[in-house]
Amino acid sequence: MERRDFLKISSYAAGALMVPVFGNAIAAEELMNPMAKAFKKSLADAAMNAATKAGASYCDVRIGRYINQFITTRDTRVENIVNSESMGVGVRVIAGGAYGFASTNDMSVDAVANIAKQAVAIAKANAKLQTEPLMLAPVKALGEVSWATPFTKDWRKIPVKEKADMLIAANRAGLEAGASFMQSNLFQVNQEKYFASTDGSYIDQDIHRLWAPMTATAVDKATNKFRSRESLSSPVGMGFEFFDANPQDKVAAAGGVTTLYKRSVDLIEEARESGRQAREKLSAKSVEPGKYDLVLSPEHLFLTIHESVGHPTELDRVLGYEANYAGTSFATLDKWRSKNFKFGADRVNFFADKTTPGSLGAVGYDDEGVPSKRWDIIKDGVLVNYQATRDQAHLIDEKESHGCSYADSWSSVQFQRMPNVSLAAGKTPLSPDEMIKDVKKGIYILGRGSYSIDQQRYNFQFGGQLFYEIKNGKIVGPVEDVAYQSNTQEFWNSCSAICDDKDWRMGGSFFDGKGQPSQVSAVSHGSSTARFNGINVINTARKIG
Repeated sequence: MERRDFLKISSYAAGALMVPVFGNAIAAEELMNPMAKAFKKSLADAAMNAATKAGASYCDVRIGRYINQFITTRDTRVENIVNSESMGVGVRVIAGGAYGFASTNDMSVDAVANIAKQAVAIAKANAKLQTEPLMLAPVKALGEVSWATPFTKDWRKIPVKEKADMLIAANRAGLEAGASFMQSNLFQVNQEKYFASTDGSYIDQDIHRLWAPMTATAVDKATNKFRSRESLSSPVGMGFEFFDANPQDKVAAAGGVTTLYKRSVDLIEEARESGRQAREKLSAKSVEPGKYDLVLSPEHLFLTIHESVGHPTELDRVLGYEANYAGTSFATLDKWRSKNFKFGADRVNFFADKTTPGSLGAVGYDDEGVPSKRWDIIKDGVLVNYQATRDQAHLIDEKESHGCSYADSWSSVQFQRMPNVSLAAGKTPLSPDEMIKDVKKGIYILGRGSYSIDQQRYNFQFGGQLFYEIKNGKIVGPVEDVAYQSNTQEFWNSCSAICDDKDWRMGGSFFDGKGQPSQVSAVSHGSSTARFNGINVINTARKIG
């Protein structure tokens, strides 16, 4: 993808929400034109043959067709509809013990062979500066295999008018419930990814993702004060059945303060509650700063997990590869080697999993041809592992890669990216309502808000969407202007309770940013509602000086 093409497409959404949309604009009818598998294999073989002849000891080829459709609406108007497509080939090689990479959008055998030779030349140049040769963990030759996101409704086949009507209906519901303005959007992604390597694998994958963010804003005209409430539903890796609004997928929040969702969403209902709650926030009292026990809903906690657990356990960050741009990590190798570093309380268990159905990170294989799997990162509160790729595995005594290599486009080189990192549910039956019963002074927080965390992923501050004061085991009403501060180790060691698996669900983000040049990836994080004792809460509306 050319940078100018990205800027051209993404600028269409600037008035609504900036999201990574790659490629050139196309007609909706072109969304259903996949590349033939035999054609992709011929390109891959041409690249691998050319690379090997040029002196490569290893070569992998990624052929991608990335299509997107997004619809943006405001109040009762459709603001924009964009379909985009990006296609091309990326070739990565090892020669002289170093990587080389090149890419092209010219889908011809000659062009692909030429970039393979170019990648080898780059690798040989890099080898002159590299002090140690690369070591790749072994992978099993898979032959020809395929994987596809499980779904029952293909978003590409749903008429655009039906989607736009759904968003407008949601906006109307929010406006009728109290919002002054409503904005709703629909982002739909399909990645056709073909991977081949000289290790003997030819992998064809068809990946689908959806996201329907909305924002309700209420204005008090007398004071010019305004408050917003954003979506509590999450982006998913599934088909258009996500909007089926199955009653069994609805979850009552603690105290019945709102409705939450698992595998499907009732967009009209969420919009209605968004409008009502945005209006309600205008009259909510401002929080008194101090120490509180926090009861954090999964729709909120996913971001805290992402920033304070997901990022610091990325091995490339730990090793300093990200230091220039994104920082390092407090979870250093010496802490891991000690085998007793208390990242969190005994009940805190984090696992990485790229197989969870419906998650953004669910794929069959990563961009190095490694099958997806699950592994422990924090076990009984202790740091036990990281997230590693093929060239990193030996550094932490792993015999195989964790399958964490990903590139956001055929034109980008793959590198270590976060899998779904999730907090395991509690083992003792416990509901959010039961958790709150013994909270004397607390705050119940739902939804993601503002956040800030230092370059070592240690000291942090998080906001949210909805805040409810808890007194003597009861929710007594909404509060506003809430943010909590802590450090990663202190926070996770303060975890005093986790609800059971009946409450476990996932939140996520379409655009986790990392690398230079920056790339984005989609990732989910699961948890049940969890309690954290004695956390410092500040009032974000306070005036200083």
